[in-house]
Amino acid sequence: MAKVVTFGELMLRLQPYNYERFVQCDHVEFTFGGGEANVAVSLANYGLDAAFVTKLPTHSIGQAAVNSLRRYGVDTSKIVRGGERVGIYFNEKGASQRGSVCIYDRAHSAIQTADPADFDWNSIFEGVEWFHFTGITPALGENLVEICKAACKAAKERNITVSCDLNYRGKLWTREQARAAMTELCQYVDVCISNEEDAKDVFGIEAENTDIYAGEINHEGYKSVARQLADKFGFKMVAITLRESHSAFDNGWSAMLYNVEKDEYCFSKKYNLHIIDRVGGGDSFGGGLIYSLITGKDTQAAVEFAVAASALKHSIEGDYNMVTLAEVEKLAGGDGSGRIQR
Repeated sequence: MAKVVTFGELMLRLQPYNYERFVQCDHVEFTFGGGEANVAVSLANYGLDAAFVTKLPTHSIGQAAVNSLRRYGVDTSKIVRGGERVGIYFNEKGASQRGSVCIYDRAHSAIQTADPADFDWNSIFEGVEWFHFTGITPALGENLVEICKAACKAAKERNITVSCDLNYRGKLWTREQARAAMTELCQYVDVCISNEEDAKDVFGIEAENTDIYAGEINHEGYKSVARQLADKFGFKMVAITLRESHSAFDNGWSAMLYNVEKDEYCFSKKYNLHIIDRVGGGDSFGGGLIYSLITGKDTQAAVEFAVAASALKHSIEGDYNMVTLAEVEKLAGGDGSGRIQR
């Protein structure tokens, strides 16, 4: 069974019930989530040996965070314990024409104050085939840039496939900071995952004749984006998720996967989503893509599986994509009827 390691921050998610606003709610839901942890949960649900690496405090909130992963079969044995706090993010779900709002409270979290010496990558990568991180993690500070670089170097020394979701977050760092750090880190990456905005925000590479707010996606423009990314960094694969935002509830959702060796561009079918919770949608795509490529799916089948996985995630509350392999394969195979299962 293939072993995958993901590395990043696991956060406490606090959210008003239903679609209340922060200013009107008097109680919140308490869950956990974070980009790379979300990917690990998806992979564990598909039957892969998935380990998540981070640093968390030894107190009860830190332990609750660890337990939230264990319940889905994620290997937490390499998590470093220490530090003072678990990072928090407050999520206000959007509705209709009102967009969602995310507020971070993660300063001085355990992972943000971590030291490169905290992580023994020789031990962590024993028997590992794939390593995944996102652009969120190096955005937490220069020390995290160095830790990510050490992990990537160790992975490449062991011929471990490295994937990265660019995941630009303007609330965490500037475009200039992101470009400097990600330019350095992407030289180690084999599979790059981006959305319709990340390539522009981080590297200034933009699809022509596309308006994501008007729901206009130009396939030729995204072929050009993928090709430019691959040419710049030597990626073997480039995946771009394509979200057409009609409202907070209703999105068009599809993706493209560029196989550089075969010079093959494959676009998935498009799903018209009515969204329950969009947080973690990109991470569920990443998990689906990693599973597809590890298990040998061809380019078209890989992008179809990944998009189907993420389409299902939009129907599930919380960060984690709690779907089975059979459910994803059923949707990827064309059954999106949503009929009751008896």
